[in-house]
Amino acid sequence: MSEPEKRIALLIDADNAPASKIDVILAEVARHGAANVRRAYGDWKSPNLKPWEVTLHEYAIRPIQQFAYSKGKNASDMAMVIDAMDLLYGGTLDAFAIVSSDADFTPLVMRILTEGMKVYGFGQQKTPAPFVNACSQFTYVEALGQASDEPDKSGDGGLKAVDGKKLRGDARLVQMLRNAVDSASADDGWAHLGPVGSQIGNQASFDPRNYGYRKLSDLIEAIDLFEVKRQDKVILVRDKRKS
Repeated sequence: MSEPEKRIALLIDADNAPASKIDVILAEVARHGAANVRRAYGDWKSPNLKPWEVTLHEYAIRPIQQFAYSKGKNASDMAMVIDAMDLLYGGTLDAFAIVSSDADFTPLVMRILTEGMKVYGFGQQKTPAPFVNACSQFTYVEALGQASDEPDKSGDGGLKAVDGKKLRGDARLVQMLRNAVDSASADDGWAHLGPVGSQIGNQASFDPRNYGYRKLSDLIEAIDLFEVKRQDKVILVRDKRKS
């Protein structure tokens, strides 16, 4: 008997999210479950949100009107947080997807995580690191929608692949990969890629597409710190230091 599909609340900070990316964001959310709740927050009288109008109807997203009561204060953020907490206490959801590039939602993410729920974040590359790192998985919207399975090296329609030298210079990334491979490895040092990916997901927010690579195996090969061995459809990796 198959497991029931996860129920996900998709909450969009329309002031800090591009309407042009909602189709690929919804496709990504669908990989994790069904977006039973779809809401977008903003002052819909603002001309800045005009691009969202067609998108809301097309993708059955409910607009939540929030007037700016005070100049310089974002009332939409407050409304979104209040709704998120109501949904959390409702007990009918399995996960949240938050679309924003605003680090103010970091405490909300951390609160949801304490209930044992996953939080999938989506935002632009300008998103501050605290919000990115707080999510179970955070994906830059610029990395979504690439048609090819190959790393995008053109800079068009996706993120340019980070070269191996820069990857190796990212101490946090290197340590995370090495820890994951070590945790998932057998006595001979070889680890199956699937458990490695699970270990990484348990350690921190991570998506290889944020580095310009479609798959974890592509990134591991590019960083050139691990041996990679393919056996039929199985991919094995081993830290070169243990060769």
